Amino acid sequence: MAQPSGIHARRAALRMLDAVLRRGETLEQAFGPATKDVRQFNDKALARAIASEALRWLVDIDALIDSATKQVLPPDAKPRMALRLMLAQWLRLETPPHAVIATGLPLLTGGPRRLAHGVFSTLVKQEAALPAAPTLPDDVAARWGERAGDIAAGLAEPPELDLTLRDPHATTIWASKLSAFVTAPGQLRLPRGTNVEKLEGFEDGEWWVQDLAASLPAHLLGRAPEGEGNHALDLCAAPGGKTLQLAAQGWNVTALDISKRRLELLRENLKRTGLKAGIVRADALTWEPKHRFDAILLDAPCTATGTCRRHPDVIHRIGPRQIEEMTQLQAALLERAAGWLKPGGRLVYAVCSLEAEEGEDIAAGCSLTPDPIAEDELPAGLEPGAWGHVRTDPGMLQDKGGLDGFFIARWRRED
Repeated sequence: MAQPSGIHARRAALRMLDAVLRRGETLEQAFGPATKDVRQFNDKALARAIASEALRWLVDIDALIDSATKQVLPPDAKPRMALRLMLAQWLRLETPPHAVIATGLPLLTGGPRRLAHGVFSTLVKQEAALPAAPTLPDDVAARWGERAGDIAAGLAEPPELDLTLRDPHATTIWASKLSAFVTAPGQLRLPRGTNVEKLEGFEDGEWWVQDLAASLPAHLLGRAPEGEGNHALDLCAAPGGKTLQLAAQGWNVTALDISKRRLELLRENLKRTGLKAGIVRADALTWEPKHRFDAILLDAPCTATGTCRRHPDVIHRIGPRQIEEMTQLQAALLERAAGWLKPGGRLVYAVCSLEAEEGEDIAAGCSLTPDPIAEDELPAGLEPGAWGHVRTDPGMLQDKGGLDGFFIARWRRED
């Protein structure tokens, strides 16, 4: 019997959901193996969208499933997994119910199929709906505290496309050429789903893709001084957005990363933009520089919970164990980076995490002299905290389309 059109995409989405929820993989890790048998690009994208929306709204989707059956379904029960995908398609991707049934039920056999059919049909008849914003798991909401509600509201939709311009002075020109919204000087925003490689300026390297929040750490190191004193180190640099920024700001950049694959992406980005940087493949925990630096940017490895708009898997994968593992690495990297700074030099520490343990707590242990960030250094609508640090989250700048969650701190070396 011929399988219904689109079943391969649904099977791939099911594999991704299983990899995230049962094995703790990231969506990025799961995507390749899950879609290896899916030939069409559009079907791969559909599989990713289905899995992402199921994860984004998982708590609410599970509540709907439980409301429509008296049978207790464990979290990894096959009918629940299939129903999560079916409801995500109907309620979030606006797939007609008959098409959802035709492509969802073949994922199951026997009793589980009958159960899933019954639950889905009941919810359709009830005209079930999702809330205005996703409900966060209890442990996540507790970690994010009083901002949890605003952050959840910022997760309701995937993010739009942000671009960083090589020349911020050309912001008005490129905003007009691309029909883009200006979020800050040198920062443009376009609708999600835009085909990046077909946009004007891509091949000429006039810009690169980078979330507004991710552009702030390099921006806060400022332009390089003329002549001497312009050596900058970008730690954990690949795939290179911040390296490109620093180079465009006039710094003589050394970009260090341990990943061969990600450094290849950095090389490609440097070639496309015509910008220059020295590339070092090494482990920052054992590498020793030949000289000290005037500026250091440490965008440290982290749990990446601040990217939950585009990577909703982090909401369900990250817990105390993963946070603790990252904080040990972050503290070690910050201590080493502080020792590589010249007297008078600046160091910026950043993580795309919403966890205080990875941000405020790590910053409190730095031995350098704080260099507070001023409000006029930030995009309109953002402001520094009491200690001169910056904390962003997906609930901020909602009138402009939001932004990722970051923590950023800055220091100077006095001696």
